[in-house]
Amino acid sequence: MSAVAGLPAAVVVASNRAAAGVYDDTTGPLLVEALRAWGFATPDPVVVPDGAPVGEAVDSAVRAGARVVLTTGGTGLTPTDRTPEVTRPLLDREVPGIAEAIRAAGVAKGVPTAVLSRGLAGVAGHCLVVNLPGSRGGVKDALGVLADVVPHAVDQIGGGDHPRTGD
Repeated sequence: MSAVAGLPAAVVVASNRAAAGVYDDTTGPLLVEALRAWGFATPDPVVVPDGAPVGEAVDSAVRAGARVVLTTGGTGLTPTDRTPEVTRPLLDREVPGIAEAIRAAGVAKGVPTAVLSRGLAGVAGHCLVVNLPGSRGGVKDALGVLADVVPHAVDQIGGGDHPRTGD
């Protein structure tokens, strides 16, 4: 059985237009599907406007006991893209390698603008929080990075040890 089986996780979508009902978000369901496939108990995504509501939704999920919170959207350069700014104060410590790997994965797939994502990753209490881009392609690239990382990171945050291999 997976070390993360049944642990709570959450997805927060940062999108002014999706929150207003202008269109349906398509990135949140991708993240929920992945988290469930990895064994996490994950409700449907929470869709909120950019800015402070994102931080409030992340904080609420962390306080409710989520062990992973993935956000999508709000990591770019537009004036309303504030996800990193509302995430950073919630983090006890950052894990920059995750965000760097996500950007690198996009660039490796031929998307030079992936370097413009300002997403963060870090630990808030006993929860791994990762900001992902708001595009379906960016989310898919990020999931390729996260698939092997998230379960191990969650185990470590919970006090687990590194797997031992022959020295």
